[in-house]
Amino acid sequence: MPLVAHTELPTFARLKAEGQKVLSLEAARHQDIRELHIGLLNMMPDKALEATERQFFRLLGGCNQIVQFYVHPFTIEGLKRSPEARAHIERYYEPFAKIRAEGLDALIISGANVTCADISEEPFWGPLTEVFDWAKRHVTSILCSCLATHALVQYSYGIRRTRLPAKRWGVYSHRVVEPRHPLVADINTRFDVPHSRFNELFRQDLERAGLKILVESEVAGVHLAVSPDLLRVVYFQGHPEYDTVSLLKEYKREVGRYCRGEREDYPPLVENYFNAQAQAILRDYRAAVESAKRRGKEPPEFPESALLPLLDNTWRDTAKAVFNNWLGLVYQVTDQDRRVPFMPGVDPDNPLGIAI
Repeated sequence: MPLVAHTELPTFARLKAEGQKVLSLEAARHQDIRELHIGLLNMMPDKALEATERQFFRLLGGCNQIVQFYVHPFTIEGLKRSPEARAHIERYYEPFAKIRAEGLDALIISGANVTCADISEEPFWGPLTEVFDWAKRHVTSILCSCLATHALVQYSYGIRRTRLPAKRWGVYSHRVVEPRHPLVADINTRFDVPHSRFNELFRQDLERAGLKILVESEVAGVHLAVSPDLLRVVYFQGHPEYDTVSLLKEYKREVGRYCRGEREDYPPLVENYFNAQAQAILRDYRAAVESAKRRGKEPPEFPESALLPLLDNTWRDTAKAVFNNWLGLVYQVTDQDRRVPFMPGVDPDNPLGIAI
């Protein structure tokens, strides 16, 4: 929660100038401690549906321990679902009509798997943009993950992502490039973020749309940016929500596709993720797989249990800090009525009241 400037102590002004949120005494007197209602639009395919729930719920649950978070998962039409996934959704998810009627303070939109070169040709494009149009009018802040970032930048600004020569797949070092924004206040100036994508929005693309870049990598490009008003839409290209094992599961899946003949090339190692011991295990495993294929034999079992103790998570603490900052900012400007995006006196075009 933010500091309250209840005296004229110069330190308050200094911290505010550095990007830390400091409430005036008058603003603090008008705040009530209450719950926040956060929507999770989960567009991930069936195999990742529940894992994605857990990842975002875990991040939210690790944030401010004073505020109560009510998380409302929902999904949209246009996504292929198995009977099991549909049953899970029908039992545990809320209809968008109910969410639209009752309102949200904040909204998270997950990534999704796509099959079309142009995202606007995907069957879920219309339902997704309907949710986005509603949220832009009625929700304080929308946080987009990976594919959702690419889709909504294209929808909002007409800027299409670029296909990369090879998959951006690994854990990469990033640096805060705009430390004055309170979303990145008090976090490490350099930290890791996982990426897993075939396409990219480059810095020049985002700046052409008027977005403000907050975090980027020399290798992996822009990770975190915000809309021109500095809060209404938060864009991630990486996956700070990933669990320690998420990239391992992806790698195992791709190796399985190779073994089944669904891809021609053996998948390259995930960059900056496996340590030297894990890489040695995976080199030996690849040799065993290639040998089995030449002899027409079944490949050996993937050595997941041997790899699990060798994995490190070098991004979770910073991810929690960024989410905590995001929810804190939402809490400070959202209205008591979750159907209304801002409390009285907040400028929707500059809700944070800052200039960067």
